[in-house]
Amino acid sequence: MVNETLARRYATAIFSLASDAGAGDRIGENLQSMAASIEGDAQAHQFFVAPVIARDDKERVLTAAFGGRVDEIALHAVLLLVRKRREALLGAIVAEYRKLQLQARGTEALTLTSARQLDFNEVRSMVERLERLYGKKYEVKQVVDPELIGGVRILMGDKRIDGTVSGRLEALARTLFAGQQ
Repeated sequence: MVNETLARRYATAIFSLASDAGAGDRIGENLQSMAASIEGDAQAHQFFVAPVIARDDKERVLTAAFGGRVDEIALHAVLLLVRKRREALLGAIVAEYRKLQLQARGTEALTLTSARQLDFNEVRSMVERLERLYGKKYEVKQVVDPELIGGVRILMGDKRIDGTVSGRLEALARTLFAGQQ
């Protein structure tokens, strides 16, 4: 399991450097694209996290692949992970960095999962109601999951509101099962 506290420390340091350089968004995008490139290819990911591959070899390959294409801060952050043998933290660091970006903007991530694509007015109405209710601004990501049958599942930080048909059926099954014992 990835150490979230350690990932948060790295992300905070990178975000601080990026903010000082006035490149917070660009470096965030660079880190995200680097992580996607590494984790999106099984061989690249295996190379990146393999402890038996020499650090110098990894640094040389990463510099050749990303040097000149990404900001120096992003590249050196990933190279530091290699030097410290903390390559497995990259995905968690990107996620923590994203949280810091949202926090700096005064927003929070909100994921709406539904069985079908919601239209703009439905999403806007739901988000406006949540913003009034919780007194926060949200950056919305919509996910379509046909297995939900119907309804909406809302994920805001550590809060989860499950108004889906499948969620209600699961709750009913738990209630019925608990009544049998």
